[in-house]
Amino acid sequence: MTKESVVGTELRSLASGSCHFNDAGCGFPAPGLNEFQFEPIFTVGGVEFNKPMLLSMIVAVLVVLFFWASFAKPKLVPGKLQLVGEIGYDFVKRSIVLETIGKKGEKYVPMLVSMFFFIWLMNIMSIIPFAQFPVTAAIAFPAGLAAVVWVTYMGLTFKKHGFVGGMKNLCWPSGIPGWVMFILVPIEFFSNIFVRPFTLAVRAFANMFAGHLLIVMFSIASWYLLSPSLGALYGSVSFVVAAGLTAFELLVQFLQAYIFVMLASSYIAGALEEAH
Repeated sequence: MTKESVVGTELRSLASGSCHFNDAGCGFPAPGLNEFQFEPIFTVGGVEFNKPMLLSMIVAVLVVLFFWASFAKPKLVPGKLQLVGEIGYDFVKRSIVLETIGKKGEKYVPMLVSMFFFIWLMNIMSIIPFAQFPVTAAIAFPAGLAAVVWVTYMGLTFKKHGFVGGMKNLCWPSGIPGWVMFILVPIEFFSNIFVRPFTLAVRAFANMFAGHLLIVMFSIASWYLLSPSLGALYGSVSFVVAAGLTAFELLVQFLQAYIFVMLASSYIAGALEEAH
């Protein structure tokens, strides 16, 4: 029997509820990259549409519908839905955008509010029944959002300062001795233009990837260790760990959305500042 067929047999046995650690020939089916690979739901013109794509579209629709329902007919004395919408909007506006960019950042509030709630809800999908997958754990989604931030950052930099001033803003720190510049300028250029979008994407992806994998690992272990023996104790501990990780993941999901938008705001702030 091949390795792949052995793993497949173990997974089917675990899924059927008959696989535990004291069963002969039933090894622990450790989760891996297979947890992040999905069969296409359908294919259109050679493009495969899978579960993360579906979840991202659902989240996008939810964000649009929520804010449309909240502010389509605003009232002086807000109802419950409008009040929740205002709290969310003001949180991003006052706690992130205005704190980071200042008054000049007000025109970018709608984009950053949308980005915050889009990322947050994509993260929350990991604990929603039947969804159970954080969309940002697929690298394409944080990479796409980071690309939007990078294009905005570069566009504002060169629009405000022109090409020469923009390059100076990106690469020429002030208050540095001239003899250091031949080392520092290439570092600043590489950091601001290439490293920033890369780290912005990887930060969101890596945290959701690792968190989802840990929760899946301990969830599977809880069932695998369940047996009328000492394994029940181990299984109970594993279940408590899985529950604790899920609760901790709720905080991480919010923080990742917050950090992503805060960094995006700091990049925009840097683009709008005068050259160093």
